[in-house]
Amino acid sequence: QVQLVESGGEMVQAGGSLRLSCELSGRTFSRYRMGWFRQAPGKDREFVAGITWNGLKTYYAPSVKGRFAISRDNTKNTVYLQMNSLKPEDTAVYYCGADAAAYNNDVEVRGWMYDYWGRGTQVTVSS
Repeated sequence: QVQLVESGGEMVQAGGSLRLSCELSGRTFSRYRMGWFRQAPGKDREFVAGITWNGLKTYYAPSVKGRFAISRDNTKNTVYLQMNSLKPEDTAVYYCGADAAAYNNDVEVRGWMYDYWGRGTQVTVSS
């Protein structure tokens, strides 16, 4: 049984930084592509950033490119999202997802392709 647990969300002022973490348990972490998605009130869940199983390839939504960075540590079963220069429009619940496409060398941006999800962590950016 795969479990994903996100942490690191909190309230921060515009221009600030946060680092989100997501730990996977129950399976071999390195077999999974990982992604971060977010959902703001009244909006659909949207892709934020993704990373391949080996960390060699990443991809970002245009709205966060240059401000956010996704990384992973396969020895700690954890994926990270470093968020800098935060804006009020980044306010959302952030979810991490795991896609069991073992050793696939492309980033997955389609949420419906992900097999497992965490419960989310709230990020609030005040102006």
